[in-house]
Amino acid sequence: MSSQDNSVSRRRFLKQSAAAAMLAGGWQLGFASEASAAPLSTKRRSMEKPSPMIPPVPAILLTINGNEKMAHEITVVWTFVVNSKPPQIGISVHDDHIALGLIKTHGEFVLNVPTAQMADQFDRVDMSSKKVLDKYEHSGLTRGKATIVNAPTIVESPIHVECKVFNTVALPPVRTVFFAEVLATTVHENACDENGGLIVENVPFFGMTPGSGEFYKMGEKVGHIGQSVGRGDIKY
Repeated sequence: MSSQDNSVSRRRFLKQSAAAAMLAGGWQLGFASEASAAPLSTKRRSMEKPSPMIPPVPAILLTINGNEKMAHEITVVWTFVVNSKPPQIGISVHDDHIALGLIKTHGEFVLNVPTAQMADQFDRVDMSSKKVLDKYEHSGLTRGKATIVNAPTIVESPIHVECKVFNTVALPPVRTVFFAEVLATTVHENACDENGGLIVENVPFFGMTPGSGEFYKMGEKVGHIGQSVGRGDIKY
């Protein structure tokens, strides 16, 4: 496949804010509900088992170079924003993941933001860990190439966050956390305005909801960061 086939028209921007932080900011929009939910009771009960029930969390596809057995890898990892200035993100990888050794070897990867239209492809990747070596073929996603880091991308993803690991923490019993600097961010042309602000309605990304195991896309806008102090310039 030619490099032209592998690329989508993108506008690259390197600004003070991290694209990963843009994702986190987007969650402040809330969810749209197809049916009216029952009013919440103030009576509280304890769950049978403790749960990290903090919905939503970003649905993110990590892409990284492979090894002698596989040319590349796509996987789903827990992702979180660490800082916006400098732009830094964190990922949590299970010790059984194929990606763990690859991240330790290469130290570079790309976080790809899928849209709601890619939910089935996202789930195909998530459910095929350690079962399928070529997840591009398995999911029908298109392989692209990062602009700065040495790693593949997913062409269909409207946001690519190119990352380089700067710290690694073993987290017993079964997790390793990587902290990474965001070296570059590329977006589809209509994903951001001329000032680098995310146009949320043009990027129908979705989140995972721990506690229900469901995917939700964004719904009605309910406010913005800084509204209580009369500010509208905060993008993180």
